[in-house]
Amino acid sequence: MKKKKGIEPEKAVEVQAVQTAAKQEPFVWRYGSAGIQAERQLYTALREAVPIIDSAINKLLRIIGNFTVTCQNSQAEQALRHFLDTVKVNTYQQGIFNFISCYFDQLLTYGTAVAEIVPTIHGDDIGALYVADLDSLDLIHDDKQLRVDVYTKNGLGKGTLVKYPELILMTALNPPHGSAHGISILRGLPFVSEVLLKIYRTIGINWDRVGNVRFAVTYKPTGDAMDRAYAKDRARQIATEWSRAMRSGDVSDFVAVGDVGIKVIGADNQILDSEIPVRQMMEQIVIRLGLPPFILGLSWSSTERMSSQQADILTSEMEAYRMMLNPSIYKICSLWLTLHGYDTSFTIDWNEITLQDQVDTADARLKNAQAAKIEWEIEQAKGVN
Repeated sequence: MKKKKGIEPEKAVEVQAVQTAAKQEPFVWRYGSAGIQAERQLYTALREAVPIIDSAINKLLRIIGNFTVTCQNSQAEQALRHFLDTVKVNTYQQGIFNFISCYFDQLLTYGTAVAEIVPTIHGDDIGALYVADLDSLDLIHDDKQLRVDVYTKNGLGKGTLVKYPELILMTALNPPHGSAHGISILRGLPFVSEVLLKIYRTIGINWDRVGNVRFAVTYKPTGDAMDRAYAKDRARQIATEWSRAMRSGDVSDFVAVGDVGIKVIGADNQILDSEIPVRQMMEQIVIRLGLPPFILGLSWSSTERMSSQQADILTSEMEAYRMMLNPSIYKICSLWLTLHGYDTSFTIDWNEITLQDQVDTADARLKNAQAAKIEWEIEQAKGVN
C-alpha cells in the first residue's frame, strides 16, 4: 500500500506501566482497609438503588463545565490545548474533559480521587492520564512530613510504595485532620435512603395486596344434618369452581347452592399517603447533594427569586469544586510544558457555569456603568455651579 505524499501514518504512543493499577493474582483473597472499602461499596450500591442520587452526581459532572488554558507564548498555548484535547484517558477515552469527569465522579462519590500521569516509554512526554481504582490502593497519612504515601496492594493485601509519587494526582473532599481520605457527599444518606426505599417497597407490597383484588368466599352450612355432613366436600367443590371461574381466559359465571358469601379482601383498607414522608426523605437527599430541586426535576413550589438564589448557591458550590480540581490540572499542564521546554506560566479559565450567569454578570456591569455615569454627571454639574 502506497502512502500519499505529505501524509504520515499515525504512530501509536507507547506509555510506561501504570503504577496504580491493581496487581492481579488469581485465587488469592484480598484484604486490607476493609472498613474504607466497605464504605465505598455502600456508596456504589446507594447510587444504583436510588436513581435521584446517581442523577444528581451526573448533573454535577455536567455543570462543572470545561476550561481553557492561556499561556504567554502563543505557540505553547496552541500545543498545550491540542494535548489537552487529545490526551488518552484510561483505556477508551480521550481529552481532559473526560479525565475531569471521571476524576470528579470519584471525588464526589467516595470523597477521595487518585489518578496518575503516565509518561511515554522514553519519559519525554505524557502518554496518558489514568484514574486509579481506590480498592487497589492504600493511602497512608504521614503527619510528621505532612504528606500522603500511596501504596499499591497485591493479591495478599501487601502494600508497595509507588516508585514515582510525583506523578500521582490526589484530591480529598473535606478530609478530617490526620486522615488521608476525604468525606463523600453521600455521607449521611444511607439511613435516609433506607427509609425511602422501605416506603417504596411497602407501596409495592400494598399495591400487590390491595390493587391485585383477592376474594374471600365463605360457605355457611345450614342446620340440616345432611348439609353439615357434606360441608367439607361442598367447600372443596366451591373452591374448585371459584378458581376455575377466576382463572379462565374468558368471562365465566360462578354458581353455588347454599349460603355463600363473597367479599373483596382489602377493599375497605386504604393505602397510606406516602407523599409527605417521601418528600421529607427527598428533601434530606437534595440538601446533602447541594442541588436545587428544579434541576432534579422535582416540581416543588418555589418562587422565581428563590430559584435564582438557589442557582447562585449552586454556582458558589461549583466554584469551590473547581478550586479543588485546579491543583491537579496545574500539575498536568506544568509537567507537559516542562517536558516540551516551554515556560510553565499559564492560567486556567473555566467556562461560565450557565447562560444565566453570563446574563446576570452583563446586567450587573450595565447597572454599575449607569451608576458611574450618573455620579460623573452629578460631579460635573457641581463643578459647573
